[in-house]
Amino acid sequence: MPRPVTLFTGQFADIPLEQLAKKAAAWGYDGLELACWGDHVDVARAAKDKKYAKTRVEILADHGLKVYAISAHLAGQLVCDPNDDARSDMFAPPACKGNADAKRKWAIQTMKDTAKAAENIGVKTVNGFTGSPIWHMIYSFPPVSDAMIEKGFQFFAKTWNPILDVFDKCGVRFALEVHPTEIAFDIVTARRALKALNNRETFGFNFDPSHLHWQMVDPVKFIQAFPDRIYHCHMKDAALTLDGESGILSSHLNFGSPGRGWDFRSLGRGQVNFEEIIRTLNTINYGGPLSVEWEDAAMDREFGAPEACRFVRDLDFPKSGRVFDEAFSEKNK
Repeated sequence: MPRPVTLFTGQFADIPLEQLAKKAAAWGYDGLELACWGDHVDVARAAKDKKYAKTRVEILADHGLKVYAISAHLAGQLVCDPNDDARSDMFAPPACKGNADAKRKWAIQTMKDTAKAAENIGVKTVNGFTGSPIWHMIYSFPPVSDAMIEKGFQFFAKTWNPILDVFDKCGVRFALEVHPTEIAFDIVTARRALKALNNRETFGFNFDPSHLHWQMVDPVKFIQAFPDRIYHCHMKDAALTLDGESGILSSHLNFGSPGRGWDFRSLGRGQVNFEEIIRTLNTINYGGPLSVEWEDAAMDREFGAPEACRFVRDLDFPKSGRVFDEAFSEKNK
């Protein structure tokens, strides 16, 4: 059976869910990965109001769609982020503006609510970010000691373990989208994050090859490194556009800017080797959704979303249960 093809609604959160569901069905999707912002999922409400949570499922069902996961990237980011500038003010309630501790307290409670919301909606996976207290130390000047980095991983574990306890109680898993500015952004740091949590099964990964590709980390090797921790899969493309002037740190140029060293691309229009990714997902028996996270600053999203759906459908194929020439030996039995 083909894996369901879904659309992450984060880049479409300005469109009311009823309207987006109608569009997504017409574009050919099987379901939606619901963002916990816009009007798509109010997690505080869904955690307490089962009738409201059920409406998320019913709206999709009216258009022949299902929900396989919800995503809480914004609140998750503030759990471990330093929260010490105006960027994080965008993600928290106005009352938390400029107050790092208030933003963190809100984020922790919101992530706990997200686990309960997922349970009430009826999904087993929440995708999202963790934030990182040490990302700003990525380049070791002023000098960064090993002890400072270890302290950051300890802070991550101390802060996230109580959240994951709630996930356990709700029977829901958390899938970190491995991504720069998170505690884990490549294979090495993903291993270290798991170790910091004593490898608790509640915590795994939302595999997104685009964030690995531009760092020149092999996405296939990521799947091979964590075959039992790929809890969800984003389909997103990217391209290195290095021209000798700008590097992979992007020179403070915004997405879509000429001269930027890398950028996201609509599926099939970048450099990610999705053929090998599908083959490797088959090897680890991943049967979950292939969720399109559409991002391309140079393309209209309502052109890109249906094209991306077609790309994934054409690409995906089931795993074989036999070697092709076994038919010869069977014929001679």
